[in-house]
Amino acid sequence: MNETSLTALFILLVGLIILSGFFSSSETGMMSLNRYRLKHMAKTGHKGARRAQKLLSRTDQLIGVILIGNNFVNIFASAIATVIAIRIWGDAGIAIATVLLTIVILIFAEVTPKTLAALFPEKIAFPASYVLRPLLKILYPLVWAVNLFTTGVLRLLGVSSAQATEDHLSREELRTVVNEAGALIPAKHKDMLVSILDLEKVTVNDIMVPRNEVAGIDLEDDTDTILRQLRSSQHTRLPVYKGDINNIQGILHLRSAAKLLQEPEINKAMLMQLSQEPYFIPESTPLNTQLLNFQKGRRRFGIVVDEYGEVLGLATLEDILEEIVGEFTTDYSATSQDIIPQDNGTYIIDGGTAVRSINKALGWKLPTDGPKTLNGLITETLENIPETNVCLKVGGHRVEVLQIKDNVVKAAIVHPKRLGKRSRPALEPRPAR
Repeated sequence: MNETSLTALFILLVGLIILSGFFSSSETGMMSLNRYRLKHMAKTGHKGARRAQKLLSRTDQLIGVILIGNNFVNIFASAIATVIAIRIWGDAGIAIATVLLTIVILIFAEVTPKTLAALFPEKIAFPASYVLRPLLKILYPLVWAVNLFTTGVLRLLGVSSAQATEDHLSREELRTVVNEAGALIPAKHKDMLVSILDLEKVTVNDIMVPRNEVAGIDLEDDTDTILRQLRSSQHTRLPVYKGDINNIQGILHLRSAAKLLQEPEINKAMLMQLSQEPYFIPESTPLNTQLLNFQKGRRRFGIVVDEYGEVLGLATLEDILEEIVGEFTTDYSATSQDIIPQDNGTYIIDGGTAVRSINKALGWKLPTDGPKTLNGLITETLENIPETNVCLKVGGHRVEVLQIKDNVVKAAIVHPKRLGKRSRPALEPRPAR
């Protein structure tokens, strides 16, 4: 074998190694493509994405043509390297060729191209699709035969291609995608998307205005009292009841009540004529369901009741929307802040504050599967209504009862959770203030 032939074999060997690297990178690049980003790019008309998506629609054929090409060039390269090595080193060249070719293929045709493809899958896969598609058409009979035998072997192992499921994201996986989107999605938009995913986990009982905070019109009050209430109310809609909140007669919109205020004389019958039929909501209704119910019924306001029909509070469309976008209205009924930070890092929290509101505002994880307010959480932990100021542990947080009135915890000091410190006893009597 002359030097010209040896040079030609070297050139051929280098070309085969390059082809081996191409097939290796193509396989990794194709399999590393983000399928959802690929679908989006294909829908927007990206030609490379469309070709790659079509190839990936039959993964068995794609892998078949890549592996056929890769194995062919690797075996051919091995044969060429053996011929060259024997020419140079004689019989010892077989061992030398095996070692050298293994190292070269491992570095230049496997690890390097596959790492590059894993880092930049689109830059590798889209150009590779120009070659793989026509190659698949040329080698289709061979690919079909290989896949036929492969399918038979899989069936012997009890595996069927029909068992493959479509690539769908679960709710938790979608949450992870949103949280890992980085700077591609603004933080506020991330919070909104995650809140939408959480709607089915939250019920109207979690976001309702509790019964003791509901402002309404009692038909047993005198007319002057009702008029004063209508003129000073900060709410758009008011429940109308007779004697007791459980005996709701209707819902009055203040826009309708404005007409009454212009009348020289009004009576309760006129008030009832302007009231709408009350809409009742079971307390366990998930927010996503209730949002649809509000939309279907063209309603914005509902009375929350338990399984016995007792009124628990009221829920509005705005309350549900605030769970998604955050607070966008002002609570005119609030005369002071519910959560007041202190200089020592603790918080004075109103006993009627919802546990979910505390968790959202402070990033805590107080238990939400039981009582809905801080007062309820404290009384459940104590298993009785505190008669004096006490200190207790709730969800890993130290809570000091600050004020008790009418058998209700009106305010408490809550300490942030401190890790690594010795915990205090669950109950620790404190002198009354």
